[in-house]
Amino acid sequence: MKNKTLAKDAWGSRLGLILAMAGNAVGLGNFLRFPVQAVQNGGGAFIIPYLVCFLILGIPLLFIEWSSGRFGGKFGNHSTPFILDTMGKGRIWKYIGVFGIFTNIAVVAYYTYIESWSLSYVLHSLMGTFEGMSQSQVAQFFDNYISISSSTTGIPFEPVVIYILVLILNVYILSKGLGGIEKAAKIGMPLLILFGIILAVKSLTLGESGRSVQFPDASAWDGLNFLWTPQYDSLLNPKVWLAAAGQIFFTLSVGMGTIQCYASYLKANDDVALNSVSAGFMNEFVEVVLGSAIVIPIAAGFLGLDWVLENAGFGMAFQTMPFLFQQWGTVMATFSGVFWFGLLFFAGITSSLAMGTPWMGFMKDEFGWGMKRGAWSFGLLALIMGLPTVLFYQQGFFDEYDYWGGTVSLVIFALLESILFSWVFGINKGWQEIMEGADIHVPIIFKFIIKYVTPLMLLLVFIGALVTPQGNDWTTNIQNLLSGNTWQLDSSSIIRKLSHFELTNQLAVSNTPLKREIIEDKIFYSNFARIQLVTLFLFIALLVYYANSRRTKLFTK
Repeated sequence: MKNKTLAKDAWGSRLGLILAMAGNAVGLGNFLRFPVQAVQNGGGAFIIPYLVCFLILGIPLLFIEWSSGRFGGKFGNHSTPFILDTMGKGRIWKYIGVFGIFTNIAVVAYYTYIESWSLSYVLHSLMGTFEGMSQSQVAQFFDNYISISSSTTGIPFEPVVIYILVLILNVYILSKGLGGIEKAAKIGMPLLILFGIILAVKSLTLGESGRSVQFPDASAWDGLNFLWTPQYDSLLNPKVWLAAAGQIFFTLSVGMGTIQCYASYLKANDDVALNSVSAGFMNEFVEVVLGSAIVIPIAAGFLGLDWVLENAGFGMAFQTMPFLFQQWGTVMATFSGVFWFGLLFFAGITSSLAMGTPWMGFMKDEFGWGMKRGAWSFGLLALIMGLPTVLFYQQGFFDEYDYWGGTVSLVIFALLESILFSWVFGINKGWQEIMEGADIHVPIIFKFIIKYVTPLMLLLVFIGALVTPQGNDWTTNIQNLLSGNTWQLDSSSIIRKLSHFELTNQLAVSNTPLKREIIEDKIFYSNFARIQLVTLFLFIALLVYYANSRRTKLFTK
C-alpha cells in the first residue's frame, strides 16, 4: 500500500547529501579505532585484508542500503521496519527492521558521551590545563574526568552536565530536520578535514625532532613504516580478516539503518550508485590517509614504536595526546589540542546526528509527529539509555552497550538485510534498483559479489564472533576438532560473553572481599545494561506492531 502522506522533508543539494552521508560514516572510529586496530593486528598485515573487505563488504553494503532506502522512500517509508517490509513478503522483515532504530539509539547513548570527552578536552586545551603535566598526570586526568565523584572544572557532576549539553546540541540540530543536518555537515565536514590535514602535516614533518631523552631512537616515520609496509602472510590469518571486516562495519556505519533513512528522502530516479561510492571513498580518505597519519606517527615520534605497540587502545588519544602536544611549546600545544579534540568532536557529532533520523522518520510516518517532537523524544530516549553509561562507566556499562548495540547488532542486521536484498527481494530487482538513475556504470562483477560473496562474508564474520576459538587460534582449534577433541571457546566469543565466563572465572579465584565486590558489581551492571537494551528493542518492536495495526485498519477502510 502506498502511503499518501509523503514526507515533505528533502535534501537541499547533492553536495549536502554526500557530506551528510560522509559525516554519518566519518566519526570517532576513523581517528581512534582504525589506527588501534591496525597496530593490534600487525600494521601492514592489516591493510590488505582491510582494503579487500572495503571492496567486497563495504561497497556492496553501501549499494544495498542506499538502493533499499530509496526504494522504501517511493512508498513513503523513512525507517527500516517498513522499508524492509516493502521489500519482503513476510511479517518478520518489519521486526528485523527494528534493528535499524534500536541500534542507533543504543549507540548514540554512549557515543554522545565520547563527544562530551572531546568537547571537554577542547576547553581544557584552551585553559592550558595540561601545561607542565607529566604523561602519568595526563593519564590520571582522564581517569579523574570520568569519575562522578571528582571534577576537573569545579562543576558538580561535570561528566553528566557536559554529556547533557552535548545531547541537547544534537537534539537542537535534529529538530531543524534534514536542513539542519545538511548545514551542520557542510560546516563540520570541511572543518574536520582541515583539522585532520593540519595535524597530519605536523605529524609527517615531525621526523626525528620528537625524539625524547627517554626514547632517543624514536621517529614518527617508524609509525608510518609499520602501518604501510605490506605483510602478505596476513592473507591466511582469520583473526586479521575478522578485525578488518569489523572495522569496515564500524567506519562506514553500515548495518545501522541511518543510510536507508537518509536515502529514503531521495527522488525515485536520483542516483544512488555514485552517491554511495562518493560517500564511501570520502570516508576512506579520512580514515586511511588522515586517520593513520596522526595518532600513531606522533606517538611513535615521542614515545617510540615499542611503546605504541604495547599501549595502543581507544583511550590512548585522551591519555597521551595532550602530553605529546606539550612538547611543541605552549602556543602550539593549545592550537594542537583544539584542532585534535575539535576534530574528534566534529567527527562525532556529524555521526550522532544521523542516528536520530530513523526514529524521527518512523514517528513522523506512523504517528504524524513533527521534527521538534521527534527530535526531543529521541533525545529523551537517548538520555534514559545513556545516563547510566556516564554514571556507571567504570562498572562496564559503556562496554556492554558498545559490544551488543554497536557491534553484534550491526553484524546481525547487515547479514539479514543482505539476504533480504539478494534472495528475497531478488538480485535482479535489486541490481535494477542500484542502476536506476545511476551516474556511473557499476561493474557487473558486483552483482555476483552482492548475491554470494557479501552474505557469505557476513555469515563468516558472525560465526567467527559467535564461536571465537581460544586465543583466536583457528588453525589449532580446527585441527583439534577434526581429531575428535572439543572446540575451546575464547572468552571474547559471543557465547562466552553471554555467560559472563571471564568475570565468573575471576570471581572464583578472587581472594579478597574487595576484589569479589568489584567483580560482582561488574556482573550486576552488565546484566542491568543488557536488560535496558532488551527493553529498548521490545519497546520499539511494540511500536512497530502498533503502527502496523494502524496501517492494516487504514487499508481495510
